[in-house]
Amino acid sequence: MFHFTGMDRPVASSPETGLEPHRIEPERRRGRGARSNRPGRYERQERVAEHDGWDIAEDLPVLRTQVSEERPRKVITYNRSPDLPFDRSINAYRGCEHGCVYCFARPTHAWLGLSAGLDFETRLVARPGVAEGLAQELAAKSYRVAPISLGTNTDPYQPVERRYGLTRGILEVLREARHPVAIVTKGTLILRDLDILSEMARDGLARVGISLTTLDPVLSRRMEPRAPAPAKRLEVIGRLADAGVEVRVMTSPVVPGLTDHEIEALLEAGAAAGAVAASWIMLRLPLEVSPLFRDWLEEHYPDRAARVMARVREMHGGKDYDAQWGRRMRGEGHYAEMIAQRFRRAVRRLGLDRDLPPLRRELFRAPVPKGAQLDLFGA
Repeated sequence: MFHFTGMDRPVASSPETGLEPHRIEPERRRGRGARSNRPGRYERQERVAEHDGWDIAEDLPVLRTQVSEERPRKVITYNRSPDLPFDRSINAYRGCEHGCVYCFARPTHAWLGLSAGLDFETRLVARPGVAEGLAQELAAKSYRVAPISLGTNTDPYQPVERRYGLTRGILEVLREARHPVAIVTKGTLILRDLDILSEMARDGLARVGISLTTLDPVLSRRMEPRAPAPAKRLEVIGRLADAGVEVRVMTSPVVPGLTDHEIEALLEAGAAAGAVAASWIMLRLPLEVSPLFRDWLEEHYPDRAARVMARVREMHGGKDYDAQWGRRMRGEGHYAEMIAQRFRRAVRRLGLDRDLPPLRRELFRAPVPKGAQLDLFGA
């Protein structure tokens, strides 16, 4: 039998000090991406399991997804990053049950006092009221319209969306306001909202990016354990395209030594399914993501682990990650340039290199807050 004790620990200046401790037994983390649950980088204490000395066998429970709720004070998040194509986004959820081991958003869970490891994919936070808050922010006299991005941090169509419907609520507000939106997802649940997306797309107000990392279902299941299989994502591209929604196939992230050989095949599959544009981003390993990913490599691909990480460090000046704008998304050096050249040649050959027209802004009409006087007249 085990019990948990708390102990002080120094706050590390960087989590890149070795592979993750606090590993969870495989039978308890089935269908999860991370192997461990090391405390967040801001925590001064950690909980460790210790045997209590009794000779009594005890099976610890399988990790289940838990969802808590918070009421957002602000719905739209603004950024000024010069290497991002958008300046505002909405995230209806914190954490993501898809469990992609490479997810660059994992370190944000430390702000909640939780682990970037298994906590990120099992202890989620839903934000009811996000649609109502969005309507209020769009109605503000100071608001200036520009495309809102969904799915920039956590997937808006992860499994918990089926229960909460927060993403659909957001889209309903945006449709009513005739506000432009760009969505990034791996989730097949986006097809539930085809009625809204097809209507908005006809008016030049909606566009979707589908992340397609690999065509290998075995690798996908290991690397993105609860995300839809590659074939399902290609089906989503086709269904969206048939409904008149412009789709970008996103070959992101490119993982050196694991998925880099698939770039052309991914783009060909995306184009055949109906995608009209493409993009790519290199593997990013900020903060806690690096030891989590290295630990995952050692478990699933020990024969390639050293080669993969050597390529990663080659692109970032010997480090696992370089957060500088302009370099963090693509890296630099001979290998990074080779990947960029292969991508450029492939999209040119497939006709995926065209610039899509900007989403329309001039159709925007500010929502009328509920209870406002104009509601009495049906406005």
